[in-house]
Amino acid sequence: MFRKILVANRGEIAVRAFRAATELGVGTVAVFPYEDRFAEYRLKADESYQIGEVGHPVRAYLDVAGIIRAAKDAGVDAIYPGYGFLSENPDLAQACEDNDITFVGPAHTILELTGDKAAAIAAARAAGLPTLNGSDPSADPDTLIAAAGSIGFPVFVKAVSGGGGRGMRRVENADALPAALTEAMREAKAAFGDSRMYLEEAVVSPRHIEVQILADSQGNVIHLFERDCSVQRRHQKVVELAPAPNLAPALRDQMCADAVRFAHHINYTNAGTVEFLLGADGRYVFIEMNPRIQVEHTVTEEVTDVDLVSSQLRIAAGESLADLELSQDSIQVRGQALQCRVTTEDPANGFRPDTGRVSVYRSPGGAGVRLDGGVVFTGAEVGAHFDSMLVKLTCRGRNLAAAARRAYRALTEFRIRGVSTNIPFLEAVITDPDFLAGRATTSF
Repeated sequence: MFRKILVANRGEIAVRAFRAATELGVGTVAVFPYEDRFAEYRLKADESYQIGEVGHPVRAYLDVAGIIRAAKDAGVDAIYPGYGFLSENPDLAQACEDNDITFVGPAHTILELTGDKAAAIAAARAAGLPTLNGSDPSADPDTLIAAAGSIGFPVFVKAVSGGGGRGMRRVENADALPAALTEAMREAKAAFGDSRMYLEEAVVSPRHIEVQILADSQGNVIHLFERDCSVQRRHQKVVELAPAPNLAPALRDQMCADAVRFAHHINYTNAGTVEFLLGADGRYVFIEMNPRIQVEHTVTEEVTDVDLVSSQLRIAAGESLADLELSQDSIQVRGQALQCRVTTEDPANGFRPDTGRVSVYRSPGGAGVRLDGGVVFTGAEVGAHFDSMLVKLTCRGRNLAAAARRAYRALTEFRIRGVSTNIPFLEAVITDPDFLAGRATTSF
């Protein structure tokens, strides 16, 4: 096992990693820009080091050289990337390899493959997974417009290096395609430094189903069943469920088997998520693989009783699934878990993220209630630099109705003053009849 690990991230996922490392007897190191000097997460680590330039906090978390320099100064032997920032950046994984530091995740070559959405789809097709009709990637709008004719409308315009809904547009007809391409290419260039796009057949009102996998360096792969992430706003997930409601057992088995098959095909190692779209006709297609921990990993942990972050660390340290006492037969789902992302997005103001000082913060508790946070407390300053998420609320129950009742109760117990939140919106979502009946799709 590692002696000391640096977490190249902030907020709740940094706290989550520090806790897992501490339970394994591993020393922890936080990094922070000047603007995060009062952030709660850095106090959870054994050591913390300031990085970056004053006035550029996001840039600090994206600075590969700066992260490596901090890691070497702190004498760590591993770096945990979390999600977002550098978590899918092959340059960080390569830099770790070059400096004899273990990157907690897959090899840089795998990150290059999964980070190129078109290449990942081609790999999935080669592995025998069902995929959508689509175009080759291109930075030339005319080439993409010409390709649309053979795909048919509606189509999705997607950024090759995209994620989180950025650089993505749904286009209903040929007349709207040129403008959509221009907007998406500009957005992708700003967000990812890569304006290349590809077109993909649009599935009408699908469900977004993702399968959690774990793979060790000995070639063993298992799945931990699926999550339903269909409740989204502007392609950003809002409420996630495990397991997916109203999913036929045969279909579940097939999707999970395909996720394992894909991981085997690309020689994947560590934790990852294989994502699918499931149409109303029961046909599903591969859309991408996320080679990291997901924000919504908590719902899988709650229904399987498997610590995914601890598993990541142990696999990166060379342990096998057998060492973790994990096998496919040992993974069972018990009950239902539901995660709500509590953010500063104001539903009454077009979901614009709010900023300010938190004057009051009281959180819920009780049976079956889990909170994952790291940035919010009474007196915390919420700025505009980072994601608007304050805390993740995960609730567990015997079934969806029970989990939703518990989540609603927990949401009503929150007291957050000083900034607006999306709590009223979340309360409305999880009490909606279609949601409670398991009928939510991505157009919900």
